[in-house]
Amino acid sequence: MNNQTSQFAIREEEEKDFKAISRLLEEAFAKDPHSDHQEAILAERLRGSASYIRQLSLVAIANGKVVGYLMMSKAKVGEETALALAPLAVLPFFQKQGIGTSLVETAHEIASKLGYSLSLVLGDPLYYSRFGYKPSTGFGIKSPFDVPEENYMAISLNGQTKIYEGKVVYGEAFG
Repeated sequence: MNNQTSQFAIREEEEKDFKAISRLLEEAFAKDPHSDHQEAILAERLRGSASYIRQLSLVAIANGKVVGYLMMSKAKVGEETALALAPLAVLPFFQKQGIGTSLVETAHEIASKLGYSLSLVLGDPLYYSRFGYKPSTGFGIKSPFDVPEENYMAISLNGQTKIYEGKVVYGEAFG
């Protein structure tokens, strides 16, 4: 899928993008106090795992350069397959231009068409609530991490409200 505006285009990542994606992740998270600064390593590990979904690993391209990145990978909630949105990053110079929003909206659209119904994210509730993410506890899902409840969120990608049962299990790439 290629979602394009006058300033940037969104497409699936390609092998030729991997080095630029790693640099982007390092730069975008360099000053983030909540980051473990392992986002580039996580993306690399996920690419080599059964959790990887090529169609949900997206880059934003501006002037021929990778300026934004989003990856969604498989996770489990009990017996059901869900998606984990991580990482999401935009180069600092290109932030506040709608690139992150377009990446998330495009990924949600693709995920829904692929038949996925739930996405999970650990992040800023002010940012992710704009897309409809709500605390995961409203879905019966508790974070497998020791984080504030409001930072672990979920969204139904098919518009159905469902209570999930079971523990969230991420692929081995998450460590």
